[in-house]
Amino acid sequence: MLRIIRRLYSQNLQSFPLIQLIQPHSRYSASQTVYLAKYGVKSMPLRYPDARRDSSNVEEFFGTKIIDHYRWLEDPDSPETEAFVKAQNEISQPFLENNDEWKVINEKLTKLWNYPRYSCPTKYGNRYFFSHNTGLQNQNVLYTMTSLDGEPKVFLDPNTLSEDGTIALSGSSFSEDGKYFAYGLSESGSDWIKIKIRDVESGQDFPEVLEKVKFSSIEWTLDGKGIFYGRYPTQEGKTDGSETLMNEHQKLYYHRVGQPQSDDVLVAEFPENPSYRIGAVVSDCGKYLILLIVKDCRDNLVYFADLESAGTITGKLELKQIIHKFESDYEYVANTGSKVVFRTNKNAPNYHLIVIDFNDPAEEKWEVLVKEHETDVLDWVECVDGNKLILGYIHDVKTQLQVHSLETGQLIRQFPLDIGTIVGCSGRKCSSEIFFQFVSFLTPGVIYHFDFAAEGKEPTVFRECKIQLEDFRPDDYCIEQIFYPSRDGTKIPMFIVRKNTPELTPRPCLLYGYGGFNISIQPTFSITGLMFVDHFNGVLAFPNIRGGGEYGEKWHNAGRLLNKQNVFDDFQAAAEYLTANGYTTKPQLAIQGGSNGGLLVGACLLQRPDLFGAAVAQVGVLDMLRFHKFTIGHAWISDYGDPGKKEHFDNLIKYSPLHNIKAPADEAHQYPATLILTADHDDRVSPLHSLKFAATIQYAVRDCENQKNPILLRVYSKAGHGAGKPTTKKIEEVTDILTFLSKSLQVGK
Repeated sequence: MLRIIRRLYSQNLQSFPLIQLIQPHSRYSASQTVYLAKYGVKSMPLRYPDARRDSSNVEEFFGTKIIDHYRWLEDPDSPETEAFVKAQNEISQPFLENNDEWKVINEKLTKLWNYPRYSCPTKYGNRYFFSHNTGLQNQNVLYTMTSLDGEPKVFLDPNTLSEDGTIALSGSSFSEDGKYFAYGLSESGSDWIKIKIRDVESGQDFPEVLEKVKFSSIEWTLDGKGIFYGRYPTQEGKTDGSETLMNEHQKLYYHRVGQPQSDDVLVAEFPENPSYRIGAVVSDCGKYLILLIVKDCRDNLVYFADLESAGTITGKLELKQIIHKFESDYEYVANTGSKVVFRTNKNAPNYHLIVIDFNDPAEEKWEVLVKEHETDVLDWVECVDGNKLILGYIHDVKTQLQVHSLETGQLIRQFPLDIGTIVGCSGRKCSSEIFFQFVSFLTPGVIYHFDFAAEGKEPTVFRECKIQLEDFRPDDYCIEQIFYPSRDGTKIPMFIVRKNTPELTPRPCLLYGYGGFNISIQPTFSITGLMFVDHFNGVLAFPNIRGGGEYGEKWHNAGRLLNKQNVFDDFQAAAEYLTANGYTTKPQLAIQGGSNGGLLVGACLLQRPDLFGAAVAQVGVLDMLRFHKFTIGHAWISDYGDPGKKEHFDNLIKYSPLHNIKAPADEAHQYPATLILTADHDDRVSPLHSLKFAATIQYAVRDCENQKNPILLRVYSKAGHGAGKPTTKKIEEVTDILTFLSKSLQVGK
């Protein structure tokens, strides 16, 4: 399957009488009254909860004392935290949902969402497998068929596992012969999964359930007798995704099919390095177990074990280390005997393919198989048809698809593509068939089929996803890519999507950004975006700001660590470009981002509140002095820096959203209408970031006459960072966001 690494490792409360812990603020400013009256919500006065401020939590960083007034919100299980969350939802939920606009948007959004979606098929044994959603199913269903034109049959339906759709398929792997299927299940959006194994022929699961699993690959031995997986030690308290304990000491185990987890064999561990996470890959030939060791979100070490020499696995494997320093990324692609192909950015910021001979792995013996492209980024690679490599490049943020020889690295052919992105590519070294799925801003998905054994033929459309609306015509929309200057003069690419009208007039605009962790924001289809353009006659803008991977490691490095301010400057420059060139105006401009993008939104609304009319910060990293202390937050030090080092602290304190809040000096610099979103089972970016940020900014503006715009916090239940979220919850969240924007922006209604 497609090996596109998207690494951002970046969480039952007791009831308690609300009145005893958090008193609703007894008054609200005249300016807030004006805002509320403007939008017809006089029946719900905007009274921010008067959350307790505790001045006893003081940390000193290199001579600077930092008071953490809301440290108590870091405890998700305390009655006081529960009361705070309840009080916030009692403000935000009625504000968002108790109006006709919410119902109109929800109905239209549900209709838009209701279209069939598919994944690329992959063949294992004598069966093809693919996922399918009829439209409004909470989770995609895994189907199987014996031929490409055969009748699909349900193989695994996660929708039957919970009434509310909050149990999701999270990671899976077939044995080489297609006899067994190992799959992970996540509950309520947590990163924790439980692994089960299914007999493909009977469709029945084996009795064992593998627990304490997180951030793990599932890799079969070639004989199909067992899997390698990573698990964490048993920790105190719960492990359901609502906890905040740091994830450390992952170990690699081997599990034999049909045996209890207690019999699993520990094969690798690194006790002296508790932050290490172990990615395991079994080579195509089955001879090598390759360990890709990471401690943060970039660069990895490489070890391997000879499984043939090891024989029956009864204990720790003998590991040979190939890469000894955390200085570059290495990703296994394929091998021919002992000669192993890796995708790496070692001496190649745009990535290239190299060959390392495991029998003679000295660096001076490495060979370049496919050299680095001067401008295009080698984003992913797949080995198919015995001796061919499918290479996915990023060229000015668009996907290009090439085929190269595994033996010589030479270019064999290219597949023509429109402006868009390949979001899925399935193929196996043992098969001549491949499938790849193309999407764009206006294309929900086209799955192509190609067979290398059919000489002279071109890819054919296997399936096409289409919105079930008769009046949807792509020609009614306009897509343009522009390059605008950032603060330091760097040219930043940005896609702009809008209605295709003869004249450009200012409209509501949604500016979405990310800017971190080497992750590229490429053209994809979004129901939310389409709804914004259609419902508000709006404009979508996607700037490819620094910190991402759109132009390789140099682009990433230009937006990480001490260069992080470049990310915020790029985003703010995008807003300035859009207003200066007539796409929108400040009262019509909203910004949105999630996770690292939530940090982006938080920092920008504080640094340049004069640029934006509204802001939506989803599951954001907002406390930049303590992010590394919770769940997997320590892995983000590679992008943000270590608060325990003076150089990084001096940089982080300048932009940390939690630590740069102050009351607006005048009405022109009031904070935009802000919606802060998080979820109670987010164990990637713990909700504590959003809770502390909301409490702090609400305290700062509570008595400020210059702040007319609302600051709202919405906390969803039985949801996590985003992955595996059921369709009903996705639609609910998007409806909340669009309703908020409708109330906050000048939308011309």
